[in-house]
Amino acid sequence: MSEPEHKRQRKAKPKLKNWRFTLKRIWSYLAVHRALLALIFLMVVASSVLGLLGPYLLGRTIDDYFVSGDYDGLAGLIAVLAGSYLLQGVSGWLQNYWMIGVAQRTVAALRSDLFRQLHRLPIPYFVKRQSGELMSRLTNDIENVSQTLNSSFIQLVSSLLTFTGMLTLMLLASPLLTAVTLVIVPAMLLGMRWITARTGRYFREQQHSLGEMNGFVEETLSGQRIVKSFSKEQAVIAEFTARNERLRASGYWAQTYTGFIPKLMNMLNNISFAIVAGAGGLLALKGLVSIGVIVMFAEYARQFTRPLNDLANQFNVFLSAVAGAERVFEVLDEQPEELDEQDAAELDDVRGEIEFADVSFSYERSGRTLSGVGFHAAPGETIALVGPTGAGKTTVVQLLTRFYEPDGGRILIDGRDIRQIKRKSLRRHLGFVLQDVFLFQGTIIDNIRYGKLDASDDEVRCAAKAANAHSFIVKLPQGYDTVLQQDGGGISQGQKQLLSIARMMLADPSILILDEATSSIDTITEIKIQEALYRLMEGRTSIVIAHRLNTIRQADRILVLADGKMVEQGTHESLLERKGLYYGLVRRDGQSGQEEIVIQEQAWGRAGWT
Repeated sequence: MSEPEHKRQRKAKPKLKNWRFTLKRIWSYLAVHRALLALIFLMVVASSVLGLLGPYLLGRTIDDYFVSGDYDGLAGLIAVLAGSYLLQGVSGWLQNYWMIGVAQRTVAALRSDLFRQLHRLPIPYFVKRQSGELMSRLTNDIENVSQTLNSSFIQLVSSLLTFTGMLTLMLLASPLLTAVTLVIVPAMLLGMRWITARTGRYFREQQHSLGEMNGFVEETLSGQRIVKSFSKEQAVIAEFTARNERLRASGYWAQTYTGFIPKLMNMLNNISFAIVAGAGGLLALKGLVSIGVIVMFAEYARQFTRPLNDLANQFNVFLSAVAGAERVFEVLDEQPEELDEQDAAELDDVRGEIEFADVSFSYERSGRTLSGVGFHAAPGETIALVGPTGAGKTTVVQLLTRFYEPDGGRILIDGRDIRQIKRKSLRRHLGFVLQDVFLFQGTIIDNIRYGKLDASDDEVRCAAKAANAHSFIVKLPQGYDTVLQQDGGGISQGQKQLLSIARMMLADPSILILDEATSSIDTITEIKIQEALYRLMEGRTSIVIAHRLNTIRQADRILVLADGKMVEQGTHESLLERKGLYYGLVRRDGQSGQEEIVIQEQAWGRAGWT
């Protein structure tokens, strides 16, 4: 792909927003190690000075001893020269050793702050973003910062000091020869400016494309079953190819332009050496400079482009790191979940009374998700929520857990507004059994213990028995010590659900929320899950969201939601007798005679709610 073609394909070009402010933020992390940074700076100065001392002493050796033929003191000067190179090596090793320590501690603190911030952010933040893209900020972007601090920081300072010191010594030795040597500097600066103006842009774009790529890969790998179920492998591969091409193109041009730098510098370095040799020879013939000065200048001319080369290369790395740091700080600057109100208190001795009083809520300003919803659940009562997709059933749960805040109305537990209860305390008394069970990679016993981290092995086993999970666990090769793959791979969906119920048994919440807990489960496993759920629900206030009638028909009260409003409530029998909306949702299977909830548009039409 040619560069113009790539420019046409690029959409929103990522730019550095405020690199000076970003550097200040990075310094706030580095400043913790001020004393060690001061030592590192001294070592950088020492290393740079000692590096400049070598050519100077070499020129002195030629002029003072070899040209004059007087070799007294030559051994001492050679010893000083050797000692300077030795000390330069030691100071260079120390500065790198200390800087690596500072860099790793700084990056570790930054990584910890980012991970901690991710757990402070509200649920809506994650709903709108790909987890892979966030992971890229935690890994790739921070790694960019780490690499820059490890090497580029020292290299930048060293190059600046070396160039300044070299120029000073050259001016002191021969201003005229220095002027001749500096003839190539404008060409160097113009060349580097042209290159870095392009590489910086492509490095930033490369980071942006890499983050998007990681998000896409994580999403498609997590959804492999869906991809294969709909035979979308080729479509996914085509999308990956397009994204991969954008990443390749930005990386190609970044590295291509970067590769121009050493070639340009080598060419200019050779030209500089030729100029110094030719001009120095003429000046020496006229007696304006000594042979030692020419040798010193030739050595400096050979090294003259190195600090400029390093500055150009490290500047690109620096821009890439700043771009990565900006992406990290964007997350750190996100508004965390709202703080608890000042008068918020702990929730103790929960009876489980729940009340929604004229609650309204919308995810977007365009329309209401809930409008004037109100109901009361007595302690120990089971409430079932029924309605079509988008009716607001899950939203009721989201508001109860304070993942979202209502736009109007009040939600109370035991007569207390939940806004006056600390979030951690509130959620500690809420238990969830969801359709999509998440299990961590690790042993079965540790996954169950997640409900109560300080639980003993006996407590875990008792919870597993109560959840009807013990019988299948002991049949596994390592029993409770069986290591599950990521997200519970290796066991069935029903067995995952039993483990989640066991985990909830161990947590012993006061209020239970079941969201499609028996969906997509075979009949035999469903019976086991139902038994475990009834055992879990005993004595607890429960909110049940389900489509299967056998899950909700035993509820003390059924709430029917439609278009964000509660349109009916009552027991299964009373709602059937009323022959309203709920009646239109219940269909009897002609073969089995079993009733089930039908959430379909025609069902709503039959009930007169089109």
